[in-house]
Amino acid sequence: MIVDENITAYLRSLIKEEKKEELNTIEYEARKQHVPIVKPETKELLKMMVLLKKPMKILEVGAAVGFSSLYMNEYQPEGGTIVTIERNEKRIKQAKENIKKMHKEQMITLLEGDAIEILKSLDGVFDLIFIDAAKGQYIHFLEDVLRLLAPEGLLISDNVLQDGDIARSRYAVERRDRTIHKRMRDFLYTIKNHKQLETTILSVGDGVAISLKTGEKNEKH
Repeated sequence: MIVDENITAYLRSLIKEEKKEELNTIEYEARKQHVPIVKPETKELLKMMVLLKKPMKILEVGAAVGFSSLYMNEYQPEGGTIVTIERNEKRIKQAKENIKKMHKEQMITLLEGDAIEILKSLDGVFDLIFIDAAKGQYIHFLEDVLRLLAPEGLLISDNVLQDGDIARSRYAVERRDRTIHKRMRDFLYTIKNHKQLETTILSVGDGVAISLKTGEKNEKH
């Protein structure tokens, strides 16, 4: 927890349930089963970003059980589509069931496999890209994510503060976590200093970085 627990509890108490009962059920079951979906306050931020940006095409790295894709699609403009990536077989099965349950097969495309390889194979551009996957891989996603992100597109990266550990010295972090710690620090430094991006980092949920692509394609960081 990187924000005072009382503040977090209060903010969560203000969140309204979704109008669609199926979406509430998917969220409830995912949290009950400790599936790593977005935290409630991060969900609210994600909704606001989609409403403001009005993205017709969204790319998500890390589908889990499909909740975030289903949620974002509710707030996209009519005709909006999402491509989402997942490698965990059990979660892929559940995501497919959830997408079918909500009749979103035409709007949400689930790609199965390793995100690094899939990203390299994708073409086209996306108005918004949401990263919510293995934290140690964010830095490795970045080159292809920037290639796929449209000019003036939004990159939203979740869980970037690692329960506050990101602010600690690497020697104060458990040895087994040091590689992820270093890679996330490298990722945050890169997106904060990249010539193609304007980035802000918020202490919402477990930390969210929001980056706007402003630079030219041929500029290097």
